[in-house]
Amino acid sequence: RQQEFYVLLGASAVAAILAVLVSLWYIGTQIDAQNERNNTLAREIKALDAQIAEIEELDRQRDRLIARKEIIEQLQATRSQMVHLFDELVRTLPDGVQLNSIKQSGGTLTLEGFAQSNARVSAYMRNLDASAWLKESEIIKIEAVGRDKAVPYVFSLKVNLEDPNKQEDGAESASLAVAVAGAQP
Repeated sequence: RQQEFYVLLGASAVAAILAVLVSLWYIGTQIDAQNERNNTLAREIKALDAQIAEIEELDRQRDRLIARKEIIEQLQATRSQMVHLFDELVRTLPDGVQLNSIKQSGGTLTLEGFAQSNARVSAYMRNLDASAWLKESEIIKIEAVGRDKAVPYVFSLKVNLEDPNKQEDGAESASLAVAVAGAQP
């Protein structure tokens, strides 16, 4: 019985050792497989990070191109504005008023010149306000200089530029939106 006991004890020890070795081998292969998956994921994450960086650069480039396109469209839309502006300046200029300087800053014009009287400057301002392209004239200064008897007053005005075509487009859009809204049940 003792001999049987030692044989079973030895067999149990060998079985236990084999079970531990098989368990260690299985766990080792699982760890290796997981490490390989982690490495694969790390490589894919690097590749995706590179693609994300490329996409972000493309987005920045697209935004720059859109900004350029908008500037070009704005320039195309205002291309004829200068022709209309000079035409309106000539049409609104009354007798006895001379312009010697025109400065534009955004949508504001600064007009400087000489006039025979204050009344001529007032008439010029009324003409500017009646214009479709020039609105809200505001006097900056008017001085009697007395150098030249024909044009004794120096004046400076601010005028806002307006595009009557844009107002008409907005009105058409608004009337179209009202018509569409009214047609819906």
